[in-house]
Amino acid sequence: MAAAGQRRAGPPAGYRPWATPSIGVFTVNAQHSVLPVDPRTDPRWRELAGGPSGSLFTSPPWIQAVCESYDFTPHARISVDPAGRPLGGFAWVTIDDIRGERISSLPFCDRADPPLATPGAWAGLADDALGAGAPLTLRCFTEHPAAADPALRAVGEAAWHGTPVDCTEEELHARISSTSRRNLKAADRNGVRITASTEVDAVRTFHRLHVGLRKRKYRLLAQPVQFFERIHERFADQDGVVTLLAKVDGEVVAGAMFLVWAGTLYYKFGASLSEYLPMRPNDALYWAALRLAIERGLGGVDWGLSDLDQPGLVSYKRKWATTERRIVTLRGGPDPTPKSEVGAMLGELTRLFTEESVPDEISTSAGALLYRHFC
Repeated sequence: MAAAGQRRAGPPAGYRPWATPSIGVFTVNAQHSVLPVDPRTDPRWRELAGGPSGSLFTSPPWIQAVCESYDFTPHARISVDPAGRPLGGFAWVTIDDIRGERISSLPFCDRADPPLATPGAWAGLADDALGAGAPLTLRCFTEHPAAADPALRAVGEAAWHGTPVDCTEEELHARISSTSRRNLKAADRNGVRITASTEVDAVRTFHRLHVGLRKRKYRLLAQPVQFFERIHERFADQDGVVTLLAKVDGEVVAGAMFLVWAGTLYYKFGASLSEYLPMRPNDALYWAALRLAIERGLGGVDWGLSDLDQPGLVSYKRKWATTERRIVTLRGGPDPTPKSEVGAMLGELTRLFTEESVPDEISTSAGALLYRHFC
């Protein structure tokens, strides 16, 4: 695998993404205050997002990339102790479009666990968002204090997988499933080769693959390439974006886009050509990502969310992951009022723009136009 960067320093002290967090740094008392902040620029928010309970999806560069791409304005609240130290935070955007008004924390995220230094810091953080009178949606791990908040109700559940890499490459190779080891040998025999790039051109190459997969396999539109480019722009300056491409005889047959935040390598997007799957390019990509995490001295790989109605994807990630948890979707405020005619229209437009006869360039443009309405 081509080198994607120099070996990085290890994860921050106390970083523990691979087990249920044991949070409890400060004791919250009646004197703690809740303050409005801009999560893109406030140093206290950045401290929380980079701490043990933060994640990629509450990080300032991710929030900035999403808001720039879809013209959202982020809002956030933090709680601070009398000395001004941040204890917890909650961020959201308000969306008002043809589907109605709604509040998301946060859009286009696998999860956005409000970062907390102590469970008691959750109190009051969501009051302003809940008081807006619009449906509020939040996804977080089931162990998060928000999941026990009586003002929120569970409306869905998904799987999450992660792999710690606190070991050598040889030890990690022995830990992955025997099926994965066999598939890696098959990929090597079949001439699958992996390259790693931190350049934006690799992101664009991957996006073309991504558009084709969503169109032909799922009959769905893809997010616009401008979103991917903004992600690259926001993370590249900290060597925080890597695109892995699997090639056979020089042709790109699979790819994945990874982001680095607070000591973790996040798998965010993946795509492949179905006719090449017997050559096992995805297994080669997953193994390359684990090796990359070891080379950079990271804590592990976050494989992200998997819907429970996709058992094949869940099973595939289990071959590589050693930690599995549940993500819960929470709803606050009133239930959304479905606009059936709008949903039907978006569904029909999606069907039309993903017909095989439609050029990929048109499908790409349709995704750029319509995707913001899918959050």
